[in-house]
Amino acid sequence: MEYVLPAPAPSALPVVNSNAHFPVGRVFCIGRNYRWTANEPAAADMPAWFMKPFTAVAPATGMLPYPPGTDDFCHEVELVVAIGRDGRDIDPTHAESHIWGYAVGLDMTRRDLQQEAKRAGGPWEPAKAFDHSAPCSPIVPAASVGHPRDGEIRLAVNGAQRQRATLADLIWPVPDLIAMLSRSVTLRAGDLVFTGTPAGVGPLQRGDVVDASVAGIGHISLTVT
Repeated sequence: MEYVLPAPAPSALPVVNSNAHFPVGRVFCIGRNYRWTANEPAAADMPAWFMKPFTAVAPATGMLPYPPGTDDFCHEVELVVAIGRDGRDIDPTHAESHIWGYAVGLDMTRRDLQQEAKRAGGPWEPAKAFDHSAPCSPIVPAASVGHPRDGEIRLAVNGAQRQRATLADLIWPVPDLIAMLSRSVTLRAGDLVFTGTPAGVGPLQRGDVVDASVAGIGHISLTVT
C-alpha cells in the first residue's frame, strides 16, 4: 500500500522477561471505580469511560515531562489490562480469556483543565489525552501471573505515600469493565484498559520522584522534569 505520508510509528510496551513487545492500539480509561470516602454509596451504574491516543503511552522509565498548559499536573495510579483477543458483547464470565496481561500505569491529568471542562460541559481530551499522559510498566503475561484480584496498589511521591488500596476495592471488577466496554465497541487485541484509581490523587511538581506499584504486577519510578 502506498501512503501520501509516512505511516505513524507504532506504540509498544516491553514484555517482562522477554525481548518481545506488546503492540498498543487504543487506550480506554475508566472513571471513578474506587470509593474515595468511607461513607461513599455503592455505585448503581457502570462507571464512565474516556480514551487516550496510543501516542500517550510510553514506557514508565526515567523522566516524566511536566506538560504545557497546566498548573495542576496530577497522578493517578491504575492497574492496566492488556487485551489479547478481539471480542464484542463479551460475557463477564468469559472476559478473562480476552486478557493477555497486566501492567502498572499512570493516568496523568491536567486537573485544572479537567475542572474547566466539567464546569463548561466540555470534552476531557485537553485534560487527559496529552503526550506522555499514560506511562506504563512492562506488560506481565497473564499466563505467568494469573488474574490479580486483591493485590495492593499504591503510589508515593518523594517517599510519602499518597495512594493505597487493594484491587479487591475496585467497585466494578475487571471482567465487568471488559464486558461493559465490549457492549459499546469491539475490543481489539492490543487495546489497553486503565481500570480506575484509588483516593489520594494529587499534584506533582518538577523534581518530584513518583513511585507506583501493583503487587505481583510491577513497580515504576519516574522523576518529573
